[in-house]
Amino acid sequence: MAENDSGVLRRSLNDFLNVQLDEAALEQLTWRDFGNGLEMSRLARSGKCELVLYRIAANASPEAFVTHEHLGGVFYLVLKGAIADESGEYKKGEMVFLNPKSVHTPRGVGETVVLVLWPAGVRLVDDYRFA
Repeated sequence: MAENDSGVLRRSLNDFLNVQLDEAALEQLTWRDFGNGLEMSRLARSGKCELVLYRIAANASPEAFVTHEHLGGVFYLVLKGAIADESGEYKKGEMVFLNPKSVHTPRGVGETVVLVLWPAGVRLVDDYRFA
């Protein structure tokens, strides 16, 4: 387990978990296409707490995700490919927690699928300056 200076907690689960996606089952989900190589499928929601899948095409726009704040933090598990943001790059099998009030602009690295849990929702951020 590792935590970096920005309060990101991460752990690869690859030493005891083998993630195998069922691509046909993924196709059966309802996907919202953002038109920039990013799709989202809402798996569960209760108030501001949401569990979603993101599917990011290999040729997705680098601006597919906008800068946003996770009010109650965010947990995510990379199921395929990799996702990167200002705090680092996270590959298939890595689980990541970003602290409450964390702000980031993620991007897919190649074709990516990531499972995301927002405990308290997301707020879009305009003109945020990273240190």
